[in-house]
Amino acid sequence: MRTLIQRFAAAAVVLAFAHTAAAQTADEIIEKSIAAMGGRAAHEKLKNRVATGELSIGTPVGDIAGTVEMYAAAPNKQRTVIKADLSNLGAGQLLIDQRFDGTTGYAMDSMQGNREITGSQLENMKAQGFPSPFLNYKQSGISVKLAAAKEKVGDKEAYLLTFEPPSGFPIKSYIDATTFMPIRTVVRAELPQVGEIEQWVEPLEFKEVDGVKVPVKVRLTNSMQTITMTFTKVEHNVTLDEKMFVKPQ
Repeated sequence: MRTLIQRFAAAAVVLAFAHTAAAQTADEIIEKSIAAMGGRAAHEKLKNRVATGELSIGTPVGDIAGTVEMYAAAPNKQRTVIKADLSNLGAGQLLIDQRFDGTTGYAMDSMQGNREITGSQLENMKAQGFPSPFLNYKQSGISVKLAAAKEKVGDKEAYLLTFEPPSGFPIKSYIDATTFMPIRTVVRAELPQVGEIEQWVEPLEFKEVDGVKVPVKVRLTNSMQTITMTFTKVEHNVTLDEKMFVKPQ
């Protein structure tokens, strides 16, 4: 009996060790996700990206079609231009031109007026990075925590990484536990005339471009609306005027 107990105890120790050894850290999950997206070497060759396509804005009276242009440049400059015809809603043409030069942000908005981007919305922009926020987040003073247990995102099990920037709201990133591809990012921000809002960003389709997997269909969901963007053209390392990210004079 004593021998049996000793064997059971020894087996329990081995199982406990195996479980601990199999546990993964946040850094390991991030590195596996970078590898799944194409690897560090391929990402580090990218200096900028231009993606253009179409979007669909879900509203209570039906979907509204529009166009989207997204520009990004290392290390974290970004610009998004959205156009749509809101005539059916009695609102005319929609134009949103949102810019971030790595330090300051500015938005030209035909609906809510032009404005400086400040507060948590600006902090979210600072926490991003091109070609991936996973590559150099530590240099930006961002810490990351891995949730103790996996979570369900639809029918998939996912690791939950919570990125905590020096200021602003935490950013949650869900990584597919099987493929290590990102499947959802959750951001919060205070928006003018709206207040605090939480938005889900979900890549629905990827395409390999220049050795890296780029999301070419993305769904953005918040309490007010759902926007689906489908990119039909993606280019890297093109000639860009850096002034395009700066507030216009």
